[in-house]
Amino acid sequence: MPLTPISEDIAKTNLKNIQLIATDMDGTLTKNGKFTSHLFLTLEKLAAAKIQVLVITGRSAGWVQAIKNYFPILGAIAENGGLFYPIHSEAPQFLTSIPNMALHRQNLANVFQYLKSQFPQIQPSVDNQFRLTDWTFDIQDLNLSELTKMAEICQTKDYGFTYSTVQCHIKPLQQDKASGLCQVISEHFPNLTPEKIVTVGDSPNDESLFEESKFPLSVGVANILEYANKINHQPVYVTRKKEAEGFCELAELLLSTDS
Repeated sequence: MPLTPISEDIAKTNLKNIQLIATDMDGTLTKNGKFTSHLFLTLEKLAAAKIQVLVITGRSAGWVQAIKNYFPILGAIAENGGLFYPIHSEAPQFLTSIPNMALHRQNLANVFQYLKSQFPQIQPSVDNQFRLTDWTFDIQDLNLSELTKMAEICQTKDYGFTYSTVQCHIKPLQQDKASGLCQVISEHFPNLTPEKIVTVGDSPNDESLFEESKFPLSVGVANILEYANKINHQPVYVTRKKEAEGFCELAELLLSTDS
């Protein structure tokens, strides 16, 4: 089903009450892998308009602890729903229960080694040393058939699997962006009802954020169209522009509803 292009009319009718943007990072807040001055200015405008931004990324706990300190944001969720870093605390809140961290890390490493025995070309990501709840390897040139097979293998070993434009993730079965976001909202921002939240993403590991029963207002930046036939849940709206420029396009439309 074709996605509905986001427009000023849609923003003024369906998105007029938005108080929180829950957004992916890589491919959504970045342009060619980098943050831009346009993005920072847009985030500052949103903060001034009291439209909060919460980053939800597959990036590691180590990366996200730093990012949440430098962005004008509400906080950040790392590892696809594994941990939450509130803006006013250096200590993360685990969103996935892990009673024995050492054993958990070893089990993840074992699943990766099995995948590597089946797909010798895969290499662990350099940021695994900064991770707590999941294990990643570089996506490189893996095709959809290989990615599907990897997901099936992980499932047989009682682990979940997802991928983005950057990495593949071996993770706890129930860990995803939507579950993490729902938990954070319930515990920290109970007054934020669904019509006050818009979720934003660009790739398959954002799919749970597009599940309309949980988040009725969702937007894909234009590069989501590359995956439109590969995901079960699609965003309600899509921007004209790709990556960070698409996020800024959405933000400007939301800001225009105040004028």
